[in-house]
Amino acid sequence: MNSRERVSRTLTFRSPDRVPRQLWLLPWAEERYPREVGRLRERFPDDIVTSPPFFLAPPPTRGEEFGPGTYVDEWGCVFENIERGTIGEVKRPLIRKWSEAERVRTPEERLSVDAGRVNDFVSGTDRFVLAPTRVRPFEQLQYLRRPENLFLDLAERPKELFRLLERMHNFYKRELELWASTDVDGLQIMDDWGGQHALLVSPALWRDMFKPLYRDYALIARRRGKFLFMHSDGFIADILEDLIEIGVDALNSQLFCMDIEDLGRRFAGRVTFWGEIDRQRLLSWGSVEEVREAVRRVRRALWWDGGAIAQCEFGPGARPENVEAVFEAWEEPISRSRA
Repeated sequence: MNSRERVSRTLTFRSPDRVPRQLWLLPWAEERYPREVGRLRERFPDDIVTSPPFFLAPPPTRGEEFGPGTYVDEWGCVFENIERGTIGEVKRPLIRKWSEAERVRTPEERLSVDAGRVNDFVSGTDRFVLAPTRVRPFEQLQYLRRPENLFLDLAERPKELFRLLERMHNFYKRELELWASTDVDGLQIMDDWGGQHALLVSPALWRDMFKPLYRDYALIARRRGKFLFMHSDGFIADILEDLIEIGVDALNSQLFCMDIEDLGRRFAGRVTFWGEIDRQRLLSWGSVEEVREAVRRVRRALWWDGGAIAQCEFGPGARPENVEAVFEAWEEPISRSRA
């Protein structure tokens, strides 16, 4: 069974030969632990890869996204970073008052994709290939306005907010349609919706303003026969049913902010949990055995002849032996399945 088939069977709960793997490497880890990173890649090669963007006209960014100093993204948002290997923060909003909203240009260069090279990349690998789509309306609004301003906007609902969101949404749909027309296996969307113990907004607001956007993205994937992967940090249990309803196939979330056993009772067999293992405490401060037991806990709760991916993020603070323990534990024989 090759990686593409293994991931597809996991997403559709059809008993893959083993749990698929994916290591997320931040530059922080690659710079500090190059030998350990090389060992991880050799021992546990990824089953999931992301296609290079193959832009014909590269987006007009400036600086290093993960480097110290100033980085300007494709939307024009300015990030300030103090530590190499991590992403910075927007200190000054691009839109300080709503009269400035029209200055925001959509990064049309992200649509200048050489589809032929993408298809050659996909045909040249037996791994499951995700599109490098950056569809994140909530996060991008925060970058444009800064979070404290945006949360007030969501309460006050100025008409300019909805006009900008519609423009962003139309652009994101075009980006997804473009990539859905290629041979990639899956599309990606992302937005961090959770705090430590609750959503950052009320579920009612989320369903009113943002769920319809994600439904449109899921429809694009479904029409083109693509799987839809979504990332969202924090506690998001209150909207998980909605994400399944609209058609998200795989969800990357911070499971250890939530009740894992309850997630299993409610959602195992209905969505694939695309990782992950606790990077707030365990990967940095836990013992190797604690990490192994955390993996076993996730498997007991969430595996249903599929429905889980051994994804782990190797980022700031994580200890290489703990990241290695994650993948070793996922390699243990699967002793339980559900008919």
